Amino acid sequence: MVLLWDGGAIDSGLLCENPKRQTSMRLKLQKKMWIVGICLAEVLAVAQPPAANAPKASVPVVLVGATVIDVTDWGHSAKDLTDSVVVIRDGRIQEVGPRLGIPIPKGARLIDCTGKYLIPGLIDGLAGMNSQGQANAFLYMGVTTVVAVSDSHRGMVDLNANPSPNLYLVDSIGTTDNYSLLARRHPANGRGPDWAGVLREGPKPVQLSPEETAKQLTAISHSGTRVLVLGRNLTAASAQWIISHAHQGGLVTYGEFVSTPYRVGIEAGVDALPFMGHYELGVIPDELQKPLVEDSAGSAATTAYDYSRKLPPLDLHVRYYARMLATHHAALMPAFSRYYLQLPNHRNLWKEQAAALLDPAHLDSPPDRESGEFSYDVSYWFHHLPGSTQRWLEDSQRKKADLEAMRLWKINQTFFAAQPHALAASGASAHGTMPGISMHTELELLVRMGLSPREALAAATNNYSLQFGWNDIGLISA
Repeated sequence: MVLLWDGGAIDSGLLCENPKRQTSMRLKLQKKMWIVGICLAEVLAVAQPPAANAPKASVPVVLVGATVIDVTDWGHSAKDLTDSVVVIRDGRIQEVGPRLGIPIPKGARLIDCTGKYLIPGLIDGLAGMNSQGQANAFLYMGVTTVVAVSDSHRGMVDLNANPSPNLYLVDSIGTTDNYSLLARRHPANGRGPDWAGVLREGPKPVQLSPEETAKQLTAISHSGTRVLVLGRNLTAASAQWIISHAHQGGLVTYGEFVSTPYRVGIEAGVDALPFMGHYELGVIPDELQKPLVEDSAGSAATTAYDYSRKLPPLDLHVRYYARMLATHHAALMPAFSRYYLQLPNHRNLWKEQAAALLDPAHLDSPPDRESGEFSYDVSYWFHHLPGSTQRWLEDSQRKKADLEAMRLWKINQTFFAAQPHALAASGASAHGTMPGISMHTELELLVRMGLSPREALAAATNNYSLQFGWNDIGLISA
């Protein structure tokens, strides 16, 4: 998958030449979506392999004259290909090379890309997509692949959206989960397996038995799901077993550990650690880790998180953990965008053109439309107080959230100084993030964190191929 880029600022829209900031109506944006669709769907995107009985396109498409940006080697290479030719036939890239070395097929449709740049389609490594509007927003902002999760913040993934980014589905493993895909669908009959009723949660999620987990893993491996999320209540032994067997089946593992020590999951070979605000738990001492086996979501967890977020950024435990992250397989997937509205120098995301495609009712805690700030509504019990008092309480919550975000940001500066592998994900549409738009804030924040612009683009493209072996996405190559 490839995108046209005219070299403008990343946050101003990869697919638009000299975009104007204006409050466009949905109808105008839908028209632009069709124009962008020439690149994303009709010409360049590879959403699904062509069906066996589908007629093949007879006219190849050729992009001529652009500079192909090199995002190989984790963004450390810089062998850009100038004055290139990219030949696309039957929905796939057939050839890439210099103009003098690639013959242009007779009768091809030519697109002059002189003065522009080509980058791979952006990959959002963890996000929801619960509506057609969200699918449109992803595509409008150049996100052609979404590693899509269903949960209480993001809702169920809309598998019927059309047009849509390519979806790599995510499911939980080893725990009860009301949003498990197995309990909702099956490739043959649209229903989950007979035993899937055990996946339904009670008052809180609980760990499945080893036998149930084995059945779940077998069913997932045949369902088309690409990624397994190992959640907070999995014990160390269960997490180790799942990681080992998932890799044998070609499945990728994301670790959101609490009961399992992060050190154990990392040494077991977990592929990615999502979310700033979560993986810092790897710095806690053993005396705070042990109670988490029985209390992964209660007071013990609150104490552990408070400890991890208040350590000085250059504390010995933080620096040791940073070295561990840099020397093991696991990649950091910080989803900084979940804290974008609490970090300095943020914009009003509703001013972005793609925001007109989004329905606030389908977003989790969307920012205020006028101010662009995160809304800190006081509890119902304080609504009887004077307005000035309520505003004071809201301001106090905002200052506390901003302070926590900066603490986490500084700790992550120590992590990223050790140069771990990085993957870009927005976490949309939870905690004030917006599909598509927040993928661009993620690139911006990765650069603020110290990555070069090329390294940030690699984190949203070819790093997924290098880290997960997903060789069908992330590069402009045959």
